[in-house]
Amino acid sequence: MDNAVEDLIKKMARIPGLGPRSARRAALFLLQNRERLMVPLAREMNDVATRIRACADCGNLDTGDVCKICIDTRRDRSIICVVEDVGSLWAIERAAVFRGLYHVLGGTLSAIDGRGPNELHIDRLVKRTGHPEMAEVILALSATVDGQTTAHYIQERVAGLPVEVTRLAHGVPVGGELDYLDDGTLAQALKARGKLG
Repeated sequence: MDNAVEDLIKKMARIPGLGPRSARRAALFLLQNRERLMVPLAREMNDVATRIRACADCGNLDTGDVCKICIDTRRDRSIICVVEDVGSLWAIERAAVFRGLYHVLGGTLSAIDGRGPNELHIDRLVKRTGHPEMAEVILALSATVDGQTTAHYIQERVAGLPVEVTRLAHGVPVGGELDYLDDGTLAQALKARGKLG
């Protein structure tokens, strides 16, 4: 096998959900469909890599400095839903039950991974939460130890602000990640959220 093909397979194997075997099959399929699929896909990936950036307000991915969700005047600006990553934001949007704003933390607090408050966008969240029209902060974090630790840390940081802090209901399974939940479970968890603390 050519080194270029091996390098392609190794890079594809880093994609979540693709192991070495799946990456090999995908690479072979792309190579066998070079003109019809591989070349247009490479062109599109290059275009996306150069045009997409993180939203300056919430951290979502979009082509503009501020994403379409943040500039949508029909969104409820009194509620911010805090998520770990963009995948979680997309999962909630897919469920089509939330019409407020978002805030992407960029992960959770994790001593093992060396991720402290300075590595996350918590300061920016506190600043956004302090806006006069803000009424509620929904902590839509994974039901993991790191997710719960992060939720408690955020609750302490916004404790002096006049906002209600809520979290997703327990319909989200312990150890569950938002991006893997079905739309019904996610919708129910958002509707049945409860006050934290």
